[in-house]
Amino acid sequence: MSLVPTGTLVGHAVAEGHGIAAFNVITLEHAEAVVAGAERAQRPVILQISENAVKFHGRLGPIAAAAAAAAREATVPCALHLDHVESIDLLKQAPEHGFSSVMFDASTLSYADNVAATQAAVRFGHDHGLWVESELGHIGGKDGAPPLSAHAPGARTEPSEAVAFVDATGVDGLAVAIGSSHAMTRREAALDHELIAALRYAVPVPLVLHGSSGVPDDELRRAVAGGLVKINIGTALNIAFTGAVRPILSGQPELVDPRKYLKPARSAMADAVAHFLTLLA
Repeated sequence: MSLVPTGTLVGHAVAEGHGIAAFNVITLEHAEAVVAGAERAQRPVILQISENAVKFHGRLGPIAAAAAAAAREATVPCALHLDHVESIDLLKQAPEHGFSSVMFDASTLSYADNVAATQAAVRFGHDHGLWVESELGHIGGKDGAPPLSAHAPGARTEPSEAVAFVDATGVDGLAVAIGSSHAMTRREAALDHELIAALRYAVPVPLVLHGSSGVPDDELRRAVAGGLVKINIGTALNIAFTGAVRPILSGQPELVDPRKYLKPARSAMADAVAHFLTLLA
């Protein structure tokens, strides 16, 4: 099946009233696991590669090609998304590597600078057929930063500011700060459902949840029912991966063949993918 544009999958999710999950891809095994889990659940899926993953590999091309190849051979619709892009150079590489969408992240800047930088990114994205997501508010936990207190400045996205931001920038999707945090290894985040309702009512574009790995199942279901659409999941796959590898290596210190532990790690990630996709359907 051909790659499907992210905007198409998000649009279908909005029309049908369910969520669309986007899973972070770091290795080939991640890409294969995302596709395998999606095929098992018979649900569409978004494979996303972050700027941090690109830094890990040193360049975008090889991991993008691997993810795109896995997606093209899938029996369910798959999209390719470039996530948390801060580098303009990386943004400009997205079209040539098969991405149909990008999340441009200027959220650490002042509001005015965030608007200006995002406007420029949207102009480039739309000129090249990209669906563009951005972030307003501060979702903690990225790059090792601690989660924000619920009462910290910028820890929540303010609805009227979100409306003004979307209007000024022309973004196609908005990642909002509503109580989740990146890189959470425990599923104990409590989302602000009153704020979700207010944002859904006010903001004219699909809402995105980052840091979804730390959100319990019942909270995710409620959030999607309340209006969140694109649900980003990364750490949960890494927990599954590491949880499968660690006991194998601990129990077999003489083991040197990576296939012996990468195969169960890939299978564990596929299980996690299928779980989340079924949950959000």
